Amino acid sequence: MRRLRYDAAVLGGGSAGMAAAVKIAERGKTAAIIERDLCLGGILNQCIHNGFGLHYFSEELTGPEFAERFEGMVKRSSIDLFFDMTAMDIRRSNDGLRVYTFSREFGLTEIHCEAVILAMGCRERNRGNIGIPGTRPSGIFTAGLAQRLVNIDGYLPGKKAVIIGSGDIGLIMARRMTWIGAKVEAVVEIQPYPSGLTRNIVQCLNDFSIPLYLSHVVTRIHGRDRVEAVTISPLRDGGSVESESFTVECDTILLSVGLIPDNELSKKAGVELNQVTGGPLVDGNLMTTVPGIFACGNVLHVHDLVDWVAAEAELCGSYVCDYLDGSADGVQIRVSSGPNVRYAVPNRIVIGRHNTIFFRPLIVKNNARLSVKVDGTTVIEKKLVHVQPSEMIQVDIGPEILDSADPERKLFGTGAELPILEVGLG
Repeated sequence: MRRLRYDAAVLGGGSAGMAAAVKIAERGKTAAIIERDLCLGGILNQCIHNGFGLHYFSEELTGPEFAERFEGMVKRSSIDLFFDMTAMDIRRSNDGLRVYTFSREFGLTEIHCEAVILAMGCRERNRGNIGIPGTRPSGIFTAGLAQRLVNIDGYLPGKKAVIIGSGDIGLIMARRMTWIGAKVEAVVEIQPYPSGLTRNIVQCLNDFSIPLYLSHVVTRIHGRDRVEAVTISPLRDGGSVESESFTVECDTILLSVGLIPDNELSKKAGVELNQVTGGPLVDGNLMTTVPGIFACGNVLHVHDLVDWVAAEAELCGSYVCDYLDGSADGVQIRVSSGPNVRYAVPNRIVIGRHNTIFFRPLIVKNNARLSVKVDGTTVIEKKLVHVQPSEMIQVDIGPEILDSADPERKLFGTGAELPILEVGLG
């Protein structure tokens, strides 16, 4: 078995992995990126539409352009790259962590390191996850697979499509399928509100007069060898109204019904997962419940924008370097999801420094009120013009904000029970 040693091993060469590795290299540490594909960039390589980079680079880029920016940073650094290599296991020993990988070129490789960054991204839910009745004809794709077939392989998945779910990839593929000459008959969403960003609803559906059926569900798929039609039913009082069902003819179904953080390797390594996000539980330094293993990007929680993935991964890279330097200690308090908040990440924050919390709403509301409380004391309160579950919100928590909740420092940094920070919406 080949054996290598680095300060940190980064699992995944997408935007999260590249951003974290670049930050580690900037701090003078040795790092390796392990990527199972043949190149860097991850899912960005097939996202040829624009809309990336507005926050991070202050300009509008396509997915490949965004990836290319980071790829340039990686190649100008001292980071070692391993392509077509899959991480099979992570084990902790007395002198650090060992990542066991396999590749056709090198066979088995053991990478000995002090820190591991999980940056494997996420995968799509499929038909088996949502259990639509009917036969098993050809013509059913996840939206991401259809995107790859069109944008990279040059194939047309079908000529007449119905999209199930209004996630962002599905919305973008509605527009893309229209551009290449297919007819998108409908987008069917089980929730009473869209799952994707508002801008994608406008630019991908409204601009092309593609109907969006909210509070509707596909109750049956018709066809033997190839999809021929779907039955769509409205939802009312918790059930489908069969008397108002209608049939839409199509030869293709694209599923855009959510993403799942790719954490099989994390679980194997003993990392405890958050049952709401599907990603690891992490502290204020983005370290998981296994010392030395960190997580960032879509493997931690599914983000709306790649800009936030890159920003979070940069922070993760800095925290890893602090850990390697032995300077990552600090008193931490727990973060809790309050009213109308589905989840908040990270699960703890560090007292005495700036922290950023990402959270996802449970409600659709105009003029919502954001409140951050520490043991019942409100430390932040502000109005938000509009909130909806499809758009994640971030709130910055400065050290002075935590101090204001306990000005005499009676709790922070003492042996007393530490307070809980709660993020809520009203």
